Amino acid sequence: MKIDHHSGVPLHIQVERLLRKMIDEPPYRDGELLPNEVAIANRLGISRNTVRKSIGKLVFEGFLERKKGVGTKVSEKRITTQLDNWMSFTQEMNNKGISFVNYEIEVVFVKADSNVSNALEIAEETEVLRLCRLRGDEDGPFVYFVSYLHPRIGLTGKEDFQRPLYEILEKDFNIMVDLSRETITAINVEEAIAKKLNVNSQKPVLQRVRKVYDPGKRPVEYCLGFYRADKFSYSLDIKKS
Repeated sequence: MKIDHHSGVPLHIQVERLLRKMIDEPPYRDGELLPNEVAIANRLGISRNTVRKSIGKLVFEGFLERKKGVGTKVSEKRITTQLDNWMSFTQEMNNKGISFVNYEIEVVFVKADSNVSNALEIAEETEVLRLCRLRGDEDGPFVYFVSYLHPRIGLTGKEDFQRPLYEILEKDFNIMVDLSRETITAINVEEAIAKKLNVNSQKPVLQRVRKVYDPGKRPVEYCLGFYRADKFSYSLDIKKS
C-alpha cells in the first residue's frame, strides 16, 4: 500500500484508487473495518485530510459506510445507476455484469384509476394491462415494478414477460420507446410491498415513477418502481453552465 509522491495524479485520487482495490479484497469485503484515517495517512506519508477526502468520496458513492465510534467498513452490496442516460432495468444490470432474477411476475387487466389515466392520457376506467415484476439478484429481491401499458399497443397478457419488456414492445409490436420522464422520492410503502422486498414498512424505499413515450411523444408505459434503498442508489453528474 503506497502512493507515488512524484506523480502528477493528485494524492487524494491515488488514495481513492487504493481504497477501491482494498474494499474488493477479503477481509474488508467480508466486513472487517478498514484501518483508521490516521493509520492510513501515516503509512502513506500524507495528511489525514487527504485520506478523509478520499474516504468521503467512497462513502458518498455508497461503497463505504462510517459508523461513529466504530469505524469505516465496506457497505453491503449496492447498485448505483447514472441518471444522465436512460436505459431499461435489463440494460442497467447487463452493463454492470449483474445477473438478475425474476422472483415474481404477475399479469392482469385492470381499470385505469385517475393516476394511470392521466399518465397514459386515456379515460378513467379504461382497461389496461398491469405488469408486476419482483426482481433482484442471487441475494434476494431489491426492486418491485408495477407497469401499466397503453391499450393501443395490443398486449394480450400471454406474452413471455421473462423477456425484457422493451424488447417485446419493439420486436413483437413495433413500438419504439424514446423518452422517459422520471421522478424519484423516498417513501414508506404499504405492508404488502415491504414484505415483497423484505424491508421494514417503517423504513423508506426509493420510489421511481417513470412515464415512457414513443418518438411521437405518445405515452407507452406508466411505471412505479420501488427500490430497496440499502441495495440501490442513483448518481447524477451536473456540469456548471
